[in-house]
Amino acid sequence: MRCPNCGNIEDKVLESRTMAGGESIRRRRECLACGYRFTSYERIDEKPFMVVKRDGRRQPFDKAKLEKGIEHALEKRPFSPVMIEQFVNDIEDKAIIIGKDTREIKTSDLGELVLEKLYNTDKVAYIRFASVYKHFENLEEFLEEVRNLEGKNE
Repeated sequence: MRCPNCGNIEDKVLESRTMAGGESIRRRRECLACGYRFTSYERIDEKPFMVVKRDGRRQPFDKAKLEKGIEHALEKRPFSPVMIEQFVNDIEDKAIIIGKDTREIKTSDLGELVLEKLYNTDKVAYIRFASVYKHFENLEEFLEEVRNLEGKNE
C-alpha cells in the first residue's frame, strides 16, 4: 500500500478489523520509511448483477426501477409500502437465483417473475402490469389477457 505521506510502498499492518458485517476490512498501517500512520479499507469488488434488455443491451439491475413498476401496478390497491418492499425483495431474490451462474437475467424472465407474483397476489395489478409489459397493440389483446385470467381461475 502506497504511503499517502511519502509515497513509499513498504508498510506494516498494525491492526485489522472486520467492518460492515464482514463486508469489508479496516486496516491500520504504518509506513516503514517515514512512520506515518494511515487507514486502508478492503472490500470484495463483485461483478454487478445485470439485466439483458430485449435489444441485447445490458444494464445493471436497478431495484428502484423494479419497485417503481410494481408500485404503479399496485397503485390504489390494498398494499402497504412494507408489503411492496417484501414483494420486490422476493422477486429480486428469485432473479438472482435464476441468474446466479451468469450474473444476469433477461428482462423477459424478470417480467415473468413479476407477473407470476402479481397473478398470485392481485389480479387487477396483474392486468395493469401485463398491459405495459406485454405491449398490447389493441383492445382485443387486452381483453384476451383478461379472458385468459378468468379461464385460469376456473
